[in-house]
Amino acid sequence: MKNKYYFYILLCKDKSLYCGIAKDIVKREKLHNAGKGSAYVRSRGGGKIVYSKLFYSISSALKREAEVKTWTRKEKLKLVKKNEALIRVDKRSR
Repeated sequence: MKNKYYFYILLCKDKSLYCGIAKDIVKREKLHNAGKGSAYVRSRGGGKIVYSKLFYSISSALKREAEVKTWTRKEKLKLVKKNEALIRVDKRSR
């Protein structure tokens, strides 16, 4: 089985956005909310993962993280909204 890495965007409780990578995003979100993730998220009281994308190499996930971290908040939110729309369409087609 190939390695899996997720790039994710977490919406912090103060409405700021945090970008990161993880092998298990469910576990990572729990760690963030338990105050054991990054200092940035811990200082903002945790949050919820609102976007994720699967990669099969850590290199690809890190490249995506670095790219998205250079984006404005507006651009990041646009990516999140686009993803939410795709999820709604997928649920309707089942």
